[in-house]
Amino acid sequence: MNGVSRRLARLFDTESLNSLILALDHGANEGMIPGLGGIPDILRAMPRHRVQGVILNKGLANHYSKIVPVEANLIIQLNAGTRHGTPTYNKSLVCSIQEALRLGADAVSIHVNIGNEFEDRMLSEMGEATDEAHKYGLPVLATVFARGASVINEHDPSLVAHCIRIGAELGPDIVAVPYPHNGGTFNEAVKASPIPVLVTGGPLGQDIEGTLANVSKGLAAGCRGCCIGRNIFQTEVPAESMAEFAKVTHKSN
Repeated sequence: MNGVSRRLARLFDTESLNSLILALDHGANEGMIPGLGGIPDILRAMPRHRVQGVILNKGLANHYSKIVPVEANLIIQLNAGTRHGTPTYNKSLVCSIQEALRLGADAVSIHVNIGNEFEDRMLSEMGEATDEAHKYGLPVLATVFARGASVINEHDPSLVAHCIRIGAELGPDIVAVPYPHNGGTFNEAVKASPIPVLVTGGPLGQDIEGTLANVSKGLAAGCRGCCIGRNIFQTEVPAESMAEFAKVTHKSN
C-alpha cells in the first residue's frame, strides 16, 4: 500500500466505509457570509461527530492549525475564485502542493467547473496538481460542477454524470458532485466510477431535511458519503447539523 492509498483509506470511516467531509473554504469565494465566524467552534466539535476531514484554504489552515483535531484529516484547497470575478465560475491555483504539505495537509482538494471558456485551463491545472500531489503521497479530492454561460441546469443528470466521469478519467482519488434529483444516468455513472463519489450539499437554499434526503439518495445509488459546507456552518446550531449528516452518512442511530 503506497502513501496515497494509505491516506485515502483514512478519509473513510472504518465501520460505515463512508466519508463525511466538511467544506469550510467558502470565505475566499463568498466573502464574509454568515457562519464563517463560527469555524473555530465547528473545528473543535468535529471529533464528536465522526467527521473524516475538513477542507480549508491555506490561510485558515495556518491560523487554526492548533484547533484542527489531530484525528481529523486536513484537506487543503488548492484553487479559488471570487463571486465578484468575471466570470464567477473561474478558479485559479492559489496554493502549491509543497505549501499544502508545509501546512500539514493529509490530502488536497481542487474545484473544476466545466462547460465554460476556462475549463481547459482548470482541467489542465487539476491534472498537474494531481500528478504533483501523488508524487508526495497525497490523495486528491476533485469537486467537479457544470457551470458556465452555456450550462442551463447544473443539476442535469447527464451533466452530473459527466462530472463524475471526469473525476474517474483524469486522476483524482475522490470526486464530489451535486445530486441531480434524478437517478438514471447518475446511478450508472456512480456504479461505473472506479473512484469514490461524494454528494455535495450545495447552497443553503433548501431545508436541511432536503439536503439530508439527497445524501441518502446518493448513498443508495452507491455514493460513499458527502461533502457539506453551508448546510452545516450556516445553520442555527452547526454541531447539531453535523451530527445529523454524520448519522445519515454512517447510517447510525
